Amino acid sequence: MKDATSTVFVHFNKVTVAEESAMRRDLRSEGVGYTVAKKTLIRRALDSLGFNSDEAVLDGEIAVAYGKSGDITTPARLMHDFGKKLTDRLTIVGGIFEGKLIGAEAMREIATIPPMQSLRAMFAQLLNSPRQRFAVVLSKVAETK
Repeated sequence: MKDATSTVFVHFNKVTVAEESAMRRDLRSEGVGYTVAKKTLIRRALDSLGFNSDEAVLDGEIAVAYGKSGDITTPARLMHDFGKKLTDRLTIVGGIFEGKLIGAEAMREIATIPPMQSLRAMFAQLLNSPRQRFAVVLSKVAETK
């Protein structure tokens, strides 16, 4: 957790070995690690990082998804996507984002942020939109004359 750009705590229940293996393979290809850990060890790690481990809600079976490089929203977004596929069997219960311990609701909001490439494309489209509309208007004026 110390070297991770962001960390997501996930509650899992009745996830089959095949589903978990496929999920790990997909996570690994995106540069995200996934580890099932004991809650006492997670709490010790949180305490050693300077967080109040009592604030973290760690009920049931807990796994940790963490990103080491790249987009900091990737672990949360991927776990959210797998949570949609494995409904009621995989849920986000919190995490660490930008050096802060946050709850489930905030981490789910972070999970819905598009990837950095998509955000850049949206920004480029936003900048290009007025010029594009102006060019369309000019071409219509040129057609009428």
